[in-house]
Amino acid sequence: MTTFALVHGAWHGAWCWERLAPLLQQAEHDVVAMDLPIDDNLATCDTLADAVCSAIDGHGDDVIAVGHSYGGLVIPLVATRRPVRHLVYLCAYTPKIGHSFGDQLRDEPDMLNPAVYGALQPDEQSRQVWADFELTRELLYADCDEDTAKAAFTRLRPQADHPTYVPCSLTEYPSVSSTSIVCTDDMALRLRWAKQIANGRPGSEIIELPGSHSPFLSRPQALADVLLQIAEKV
Repeated sequence: MTTFALVHGAWHGAWCWERLAPLLQQAEHDVVAMDLPIDDNLATCDTLADAVCSAIDGHGDDVIAVGHSYGGLVIPLVATRRPVRHLVYLCAYTPKIGHSFGDQLRDEPDMLNPAVYGALQPDEQSRQVWADFELTRELLYADCDEDTAKAAFTRLRPQADHPTYVPCSLTEYPSVSSTSIVCTDDMALRLRWAKQIANGRPGSEIIELPGSHSPFLSRPQALADVLLQIAEKV
C-alpha cells in the first residue's frame, strides 16, 4: 500500500483534495493531506516541508509526494528529510537552488501568468489574498462549475509574502524519480515553462491532462487514474 502525501499549494488547504482522496483510498492506498502554515509570515518552505514530514511520520517509506503549484517548492525538501519513492509535480513550480521563489518570478517571467499579480491584494499583514471571484475562477478554476469555484474561493487563505524572498535551502536536487503532470489549459502556470522545467529534471516524465490549474476539483477521477498508474509503475 502506497501513501500519497498530498501537498497543497498557495492559498489552499487540505480541503482541496477532498474529491481526490477517496478515489485513491478506494484503490486501497493511504492518503495524508495536511494544512500547511502558508499564512504565517515566518513559515519558509523548510517550515512547510517539516510540517509534511510530521504529517506522514509513521507511514513507512512507500510514499509518493504530490505537490500542487507552490507545493512543488516543498516536495523536494521533503525528499531530503525522509525516504520518498516518487515525487509528482502537479501544475507545479520547481525550486531553483540558491534562489528564492521571488528571484524565480523576476528572472523567469514566462513562468507565471502576469494576470495573477493583478488579481491579488495585500491584507493587513501584507499577505496576498484573492479579492475578485471572477478573476480567481478564470485563473485557478476555469474548468470548474460555478458552485465548485465559489466554494473553493470562500475557503482560500491568505498567502504569506515574506517567505517568497527566502532562498531555497537545497544544495542539490534529491535523487528521487519524478513525474510532472501539466494541464493543457492552465491559466496560472505557463504550460511551456512547466514542460521545459520538467524536461530539465533527469528521468522526469511529463503527463498532460486537459483542463485548468486545479484538476483535483474539476476532474478528480482523471487525476486519480494518473496517480494510480504512477504508483503501479515507479
